[in-house]
Amino acid sequence: MHVCLINHTPEPEKTIAAAARLCYSRVGADELMDELTAEKISSLLEKLTAKGHHSPLEHASFTFAIQGVSRALTHQLVRHRIASYSQQSQRYVREDNFDYVVPPSIAANEKAKEIFERLMMEIRDAYRQLAAEVPVEDARYVLPNACETKIVCTFNARSLINFFRHRLCRRAQWEIRLLAEKMLAEVRKVAPTVFGQIGPPCVMDGRCPEGEHGCGGYKKQG
Repeated sequence: MHVCLINHTPEPEKTIAAAARLCYSRVGADELMDELTAEKISSLLEKLTAKGHHSPLEHASFTFAIQGVSRALTHQLVRHRIASYSQQSQRYVREDNFDYVVPPSIAANEKAKEIFERLMMEIRDAYRQLAAEVPVEDARYVLPNACETKIVCTFNARSLINFFRHRLCRRAQWEIRLLAEKMLAEVRKVAPTVFGQIGPPCVMDGRCPEGEHGCGGYKKQG
């Protein structure tokens, strides 16, 4: 899996602070960015968190290029609807020799790995045969969830925090949890105050919304 932050709002934390400043002062639009020192930016961002005033976070956006992930992952990713997505097309990109993602549980089990890899070879062969007879857009129906894909996605900071709260949880599926960890590492480089303390509800709120289905990890931190 490879995750790269390919673009983001310039000075994202300053942009968020400026939006917050407008809400709490009489300054005009031409003065919003004036005198916003690092200390003032940090203070404003802390006030947003304390007051639960999250709308200014929507003014900063982050765009990621993601590859080496499965279609099973992107089916989960696109459920986060306040975001924009552009995914590699199986209609226009032939998959004669598609790469695939092997779950760790399968990779660690020789028998399971043999079954899995044999099936991938069979699917490749079936895809090639079908693509010779019918349009590629129809041949793709035999492709598996394991099929490797590439996707570009853009989130605003508020939506991204919501994504992290759900997908950094220990109960999240392993592949999308790994993706969330890598995405968080990327945005912390450019917005360390906004994303410095971000985590699942057990970390941020000291509680687990999963109830009896929780992993119990939040108790250890309490």
